[in-house]
Amino acid sequence: MIKLLDFINILFMNKLGYIRVAAVSPETKVADVDFNINEIMRMVRVAAESHADIAVFPELSVTGYTCGDLLYQQNLLDKTEEALLRLAEFSTEIGTVIVVGAPLRSGSRLFNCAVVIGNGKIFGAVPKTHLPNYNEFYEKRWFSDSSSIIYSADVNSGITNISPRTLFEINGAVVGIEICEDLWVPVPPSCAMAVNGAEVILNLSASNEQAGKHRYLVDLIKQQSARCRCAYVYSSAGLGESSTDLVFSGNCIIAENGSILAESERFTLDPKIEIRDVDIQMLRNDRLKYSTFAECKTNDYTIVKASENKHDYGSEIMRVISSHPFTDGERSHLRERCDEISSIQAWGLAQRLRAINCKNTVIGISGGLDSTLALLVTVKAYDMLGLDRKGITAITMPGFGTTSRTRSNAWKLMELLGVTILEIPIGEAVEQHFKAIGHDSSIHDATYENSQARERTQILMDMANKTSGIVVGTGDLSELALGWCTYNGDQMSMYGVNASVPKTLVRYLVEGYAETSDNPEIKKVLTDIVDTPISPELLPAAKDDSIEQKTEDLVGPYELHDFFLHGMLRHSFPPEKIYRLACHAFSGVYDNDTIKHWLKTFYRRFFSQQFKRSCMPDGMKVGSVCLSPRGDWRMPSDASSKLWINEVENL
Repeated sequence: MIKLLDFINILFMNKLGYIRVAAVSPETKVADVDFNINEIMRMVRVAAESHADIAVFPELSVTGYTCGDLLYQQNLLDKTEEALLRLAEFSTEIGTVIVVGAPLRSGSRLFNCAVVIGNGKIFGAVPKTHLPNYNEFYEKRWFSDSSSIIYSADVNSGITNISPRTLFEINGAVVGIEICEDLWVPVPPSCAMAVNGAEVILNLSASNEQAGKHRYLVDLIKQQSARCRCAYVYSSAGLGESSTDLVFSGNCIIAENGSILAESERFTLDPKIEIRDVDIQMLRNDRLKYSTFAECKTNDYTIVKASENKHDYGSEIMRVISSHPFTDGERSHLRERCDEISSIQAWGLAQRLRAINCKNTVIGISGGLDSTLALLVTVKAYDMLGLDRKGITAITMPGFGTTSRTRSNAWKLMELLGVTILEIPIGEAVEQHFKAIGHDSSIHDATYENSQARERTQILMDMANKTSGIVVGTGDLSELALGWCTYNGDQMSMYGVNASVPKTLVRYLVEGYAETSDNPEIKKVLTDIVDTPISPELLPAAKDDSIEQKTEDLVGPYELHDFFLHGMLRHSFPPEKIYRLACHAFSGVYDNDTIKHWLKTFYRRFFSQQFKRSCMPDGMKVGSVCLSPRGDWRMPSDASSKLWINEVENL
């Protein structure tokens, strides 16, 4: 029944499962309710023009936060109630649900409330749970603490419930509300809201500026959105609030599951609005996957259906869709990010060597990206352990397709890193093998290619036996996903350091090593390796000794496959959503037909090649996506791909 409800709810969102939210900080005049309501309505129209499902305004935005003892004035409170009714009437012509801050009376109590309005109605109000009464704050002077008790406010003879245990269903998404200080306490109310179904948390705030406070606030919002696996929409008071003792700059921040989607500029003499699409479908998939989330549910919240407006966003997406999800982030953090990932890799290998009391490793070096990264990681592990790098036996094994460029780069890198170097050509041994099995070497088929890969693996394994060492695997996550490796060939090793590193990240890491190296010669050779076309070099080179066999011509661009892989494994997105997001992310790079073609290839290969992953060697996990059969991914080798392939074909 729950699954059916989720499906129905998704229908009220756009095809991608998004809800469009707006964080708004309008101009305010303290105690001038008419002006404030007019500004709120003006900004709601702006949000509605962008088809926003929800527009959230700051704490006490109807009156202004800095009214002080004017909040005791009955005419101000009367005017507030009139204004809310006016706003409700206005909402009949607007498809956007409006959430504003206002003081509401209930008998002899006054509450600092968030009021939810839409379709001509006031759906309810949520009071502030935690009232700050320290330093510059003294809210308990005016407002009552909330509790689990439901109060009612008489808004011009219309009864409005005031309850801290109310959630709102808005266009298919469940929304919870907290107010300013609620976020700063040890256990924010949004935690309970989230585990009881809230997927979007709105925070109406009036947080003043202090040196250093803003960055802490942003981190707090990021962490809360991550902890609650939710979208978090924060709107704070700004332009027009009294500066008698405090300064309010009007922060508008939208976060989603630990990432900041939008953040307004501070200290500008303009109203602020930030509008973004938040991915409800992704949040639901995450909550479904991480089972401990649901264990905290308490069932003491009421969900009020507030709106079922279905907005047609068309093809517009109001959020950044990264084309390289495994490597997005600021380039300024390159050194830190590369160091962290390579340290995880190196530490895993170092721990394995310690555990088995082994000081010798064997690794095949081709002059390509994967083996380069594996060698760099192995060197780092040896340096961690204080071992002589000569314990690393690096072997280049030229075959029928090896070019002088890759062979030269392999030799240069090994020499510069100070490891033990061997060159063992495989041509003669493979030709002997062809004779033994009766294969015509002029036929460049799978037998021709895979025999070379298996010969190289045999050499590595035997050299590991000879040196009492282990073979360090070089294959990456993207190759595992596509099955682009030879079964019982380069698929095998004794420890795979790149097993959870996708190809785009491999390139990124090698680039990082190059950019951050203090050795100009190492930097030069790594840069050339990065610029070399990706190839297994199993087919003869071109006449000019350039690489003839290019992997991405055969299986498709790795940047596309990594995008597909991230969408499928990290977020459990269906093919249609992955396709639509890819069309957006790679607009102007690949046409839609090309994306569809390689998406079908991805699913076909992903399902058919599971048998290779089922027996993959040990290797450490470095990120959120991993295909280890002992860890993140358990799938039968004979599972049907029909459902996924059919969805792609029907796009």
